[in-house]
Amino acid sequence: MTQEQLMFEVKSWIEEAASEIKEKLKGTIQVEEKSNRHDLVTNVDKETEAFLVNKIRNNYPNDKILGEEGLGDELDSTKGRIWIIDPIDGTLNFVKQQENFCIMIGIFEDGKPTLGFIYDVIKDEFAYGGNETGVFLNGEKLKTVENLGLREGLIGTNSVMFAKDILNTQKIGFEAVGVRTFGCAGLDFLAVIRGKQVAYVSNLSPWDFAAGIALGEPLGLVSSKLNGEAYDILGERQYFVVATKKTYEDIFNL
Repeated sequence: MTQEQLMFEVKSWIEEAASEIKEKLKGTIQVEEKSNRHDLVTNVDKETEAFLVNKIRNNYPNDKILGEEGLGDELDSTKGRIWIIDPIDGTLNFVKQQENFCIMIGIFEDGKPTLGFIYDVIKDEFAYGGNETGVFLNGEKLKTVENLGLREGLIGTNSVMFAKDILNTQKIGFEAVGVRTFGCAGLDFLAVIRGKQVAYVSNLSPWDFAAGIALGEPLGLVSSKLNGEAYDILGERQYFVVATKKTYEDIFNL
C-alpha cells in the first residue's frame, strides 16, 4: 500500500468517527474528571479511540498504537510503525462548547513522521498528508508556509504558560503581534500550517503534537521542545514549540 492509499483510508476512518461524534452530541454525554475539573474525559473520547484502535488492529495488526485514553500499547521503542491517537483533542471545549475540538492521528515510522490528520469536526476543516503525499486541507494542496518572523505574526499558546510566564512565554507573546489561546492543540496546529499564526507554544503530550509535526514538517515548519531538545513521541508532557524557521530562531534568540 502506498502512503497516498493509506492516507485516504485513514481519512475515511476519521470521517466515519466524526459522523458518530456529531450524532452523540445530540444525546447525553457522560463526563468524568481525570486529574482535576479542568481535565475531563467523556464516553465519546473513549468510544472514538476504541473505534480507531479497532480499525488499526484489524487492518494493520503488526503496528503499534499510542492513545490518549489508554487503549494502545506499552511502548519502549520507536521502531516500526506507530499510530498516535487523540480521539477528541480539546475535550473541555467539546463538553462546554460542543465545538472547537479535533480528531487527531499522527503516524510515525522508525521515529520519523510520515502522515498526519487533524479534523475540526464541527467546522469541517480537515488537514491530512505528509512528506510523500503533500499536505491537503479539504482536498486543496497547501503550499509551504511563508517564513515570517515572530514580530510579523500571531502566536498561539497555553493560557497557564502565558499567565505564569513559564519559559518566558509572556516575553515571546509580547514580541509577536498578538497571542491567541484556543484550548485545542489541533486548532493551533491548523492555524500554523495555514499561515495564520507563526508559532504555537504549549505543554503537550505526544498525542497532542504528533499529527501536527507530520503535517508541519513538509510545509517548512520546525518543531522541538521549548528548550531546543528534540521532541519525544514516547515521553510525558513536554514544553513544545512549532514555528516558521525565522520565528523559531527569534524565540530562541530572546
